[in-house]
Amino acid sequence: QVHVVESGGGLVQAGGSLRLSCAASGRTSSIDAVGWFRQTPGREREFVAAIRWGSRYGNSVAESVKGRFSISRDDVLNTVYLQINNLRPEDTAVYYCAAQTRFRTTADHSWDYDYWGQGTQVTVSS
Repeated sequence: QVHVVESGGGLVQAGGSLRLSCAASGRTSSIDAVGWFRQTPGREREFVAAIRWGSRYGNSVAESVKGRFSISRDDVLNTVYLQINNLRPEDTAVYYCAAQTRFRTTADHSWDYDYWGQGTQVTVSS
């Protein structure tokens, strides 16, 4: 069992920055990837970024946010970070992190993940 908890969301003005955290606990040694997704009411969950263990895959960031979003991890703290710069009102959403514990060849779909956090709200004012 793996638990992931998001934090770091909040209300920020357009152009500002946030760093979201995803803290993992439990059987963290079983994690193959951690991904970030976001969702707004009435819309499907959207892939944002993922970080995969093992040098073969590296990190991936959705084209729609590339250049503003980046993902990193701290193995000591078992935490994955999503850095968001130059925030825009359209970035307003609930941001979720998720852990993949059964290996898949992809990590950019919600069905690639086994454990989900409760989400953290990001609101960007114009």
